[in-house]
Amino acid sequence: MSKDKVKEREIPKEVLMAAWAIALGAIAPMLDSTMVNIAIHQLSKDFNTTLDTIQWSITGYVLALAMAIPVSGWLMNKFNGKTIFIGSSIAFGVISVFVGVSWNISSFIFFRLLQGFSAGIITLLMSTLLVKTAGQENIGKVMAIVSTPMIFGPILGPVIGGFIVQGASWHWIFFINVFIVLIAVPLMMKSIPDFEPFNKESKLDCFGIINLSLLSATFIYGITKAADHASFNNSETILWVGIGLGLVIIYLIYNRIRGNQTVLPINLFAHKSFTASSIGLFLANIAVMGPMLILPLFFQNLRHFTAIEAALALIPQGVGMFVTRPMIGKMIDKIGAKDVVIVSLVLSLIGSIPLIFITDKTSMIWISILLFIRGTSFGGIMLPLTSDAYTGLDSKQLPEAGVGINIIENLGSSFGSAVIATVVATVIQGLHPTIMNSLKGYHAGFLVSAIVLTFTFIPSLFLTHKKA
Repeated sequence: MSKDKVKEREIPKEVLMAAWAIALGAIAPMLDSTMVNIAIHQLSKDFNTTLDTIQWSITGYVLALAMAIPVSGWLMNKFNGKTIFIGSSIAFGVISVFVGVSWNISSFIFFRLLQGFSAGIITLLMSTLLVKTAGQENIGKVMAIVSTPMIFGPILGPVIGGFIVQGASWHWIFFINVFIVLIAVPLMMKSIPDFEPFNKESKLDCFGIINLSLLSATFIYGITKAADHASFNNSETILWVGIGLGLVIIYLIYNRIRGNQTVLPINLFAHKSFTASSIGLFLANIAVMGPMLILPLFFQNLRHFTAIEAALALIPQGVGMFVTRPMIGKMIDKIGAKDVVIVSLVLSLIGSIPLIFITDKTSMIWISILLFIRGTSFGGIMLPLTSDAYTGLDSKQLPEAGVGINIIENLGSSFGSAVIATVVATVIQGLHPTIMNSLKGYHAGFLVSAIVLTFTFIPSLFLTHKKA
């Protein structure tokens, strides 16, 4: 291959710098959302409150994040994306200080809600601005860079959080965000280009934003209650999911009346890649995020690991995600999303199916190899699905597409965690509480994940395919 052709395929230096700056700006919210899980026990002692009340600081964060996404789409349409992104990062850092100095449980939960809202804006802008910066030809490679925080969040968050709680106090889980923001903001100001408003003529779709925000919140809350009750057949879940379905019908009618001039136009689903990616991301989030919840519990309950030991045991999965990330980006741009996702799904099944048969005596070396294989496949599933959602869309449609994809991912991950946690709990509760029966519960959870992975092959067949 000639040097000219190699140069043509290289990402311009300024695009690369902007990608890393945006990724750095997103690290604080990604780490924070998982570090706090480790501190729950300490928080309940310090605030002298129940576990259920403390749980609202996590549930509220997720709900506020979901509700911020439709607002973020409008902000990008009306204002400079760089200003909004940097402003949201600064807000996240400032609010983190208030969370860290919370004087009672009420103030802690309130500041966590504000923190979640700012994190929601950062999350949506992160992917949408990168798609705009990279262009269709480099979207895979650049998305591979910007998704780096997604790796560090679930894998390193609990480890770092555990060391902070043991070595200092839970307050520093939030204070550390200030240092990350202080490093990130100057780099973002220097490296990220100005982004013209995507569609300045668009009017604030108040009804659409409120409807989608409530829709996301009610679905996620209802699904969370299913995990609490270890059953979807409970009055709270039926009520809140029912309200969510009612809001979906209202939104479809509203979108039709407005002729798709809404914060999330339904005609986006006329694009084959967007529809296939949306379905694929929903299923993949169930299959990937569900086991992320039960694996630490498996290590703690059946292998008797401490919280930090359980987090360390998951590191091979993170290493697998990390090593394949750059290669996956290049492959997406070269051969398209379809083949990358199909190969990655096969790999994921190879790493997932044996988990259905592991026991409390299975060698940790064997488990680490399986987790590594699973990790190598995650990027090859999530990255192509995310990047292909934007393929063929007009520049003005990017914010709306980002709103849709982020809502679907949030619902998928919440649904996956609840479904698999519910399956595990239901099987264990239905049997006598022995180690062998507890194992059957975890096996059932891993089986659900493998089945959903298999179904993900269907939407992957409709993704973009390029001739190498």
